[in-house]
Amino acid sequence: MLKEIRIHGRGGQGGVTAAQLIAHAAFKEGKWVQAFPHFGAERRGAPVKAFIRISDRPILLHSQVYNPDYVMVLDPKLLQAVDFAHGLKKDGMVIINTVRKPEEIALADRKVAAVDATGIALEADLVVEGAPVVNTAMVGAFAKATCEVKLESVIEAIKEAWPGGVGEKNAEAAKLAFERVTIGRGGRDE
Repeated sequence: MLKEIRIHGRGGQGGVTAAQLIAHAAFKEGKWVQAFPHFGAERRGAPVKAFIRISDRPILLHSQVYNPDYVMVLDPKLLQAVDFAHGLKKDGMVIINTVRKPEEIALADRKVAAVDATGIALEADLVVEGAPVVNTAMVGAFAKATCEVKLESVIEAIKEAWPGGVGEKNAEAAKLAFERVTIGRGGRDE
C-alpha cells in the first residue's frame, strides 16, 4: 500500500509544512513516510509543490510524485494557473481550498473534496503578514477526505510542531476543516 500525494500552493502558504504534518501524522500511526518540497528560486507567492509518500513498507522511491493518488490545492487561483491534476490516478482525489462545491469544479467526474480553508484560517485568526495560513485546515480536510491519517494523529503532529496557543489555533483549524469538508464528484469540463 503506497499512497502518493502532491501539494500545490504558493510560497508562504505552508505547503511544505502541510506535507511534513501529514507525514508526521502517518509516522505516528506506524507507517513509512517521505515528505519533501520542490522549488527553485521561488519567492513568496510563487507556485510551489511538495510531495508525500505513505506506505506500510519501506519506501525505496526517491523521485518526485508524478502519478499521485491525491492532489491538494492550497490556493484556488492555482486551478487556472497550473495543471494541478496532471498524472492524477483515475481513482484519485483532489482536495481543494475553495468556497465552491465539488460539482462546481470542472474535473470531469473526478473525486473532489472542497473546503473553505481560507475562511477557516481567518476564523481561527491564522494570519501571517496579512495572509491567511491555510495549511493546517487543509491537513484536517485531507484526513477526513482520504482516511489515510486520523484526525487525532494530525492534532498531535500540529501540537508538537507548535506548542501552546499557536498549536491550539492550528489544531482548531484542522478540526473545523475535518468537520466542514464536502466530498463529491467534480463537474464536467466546460
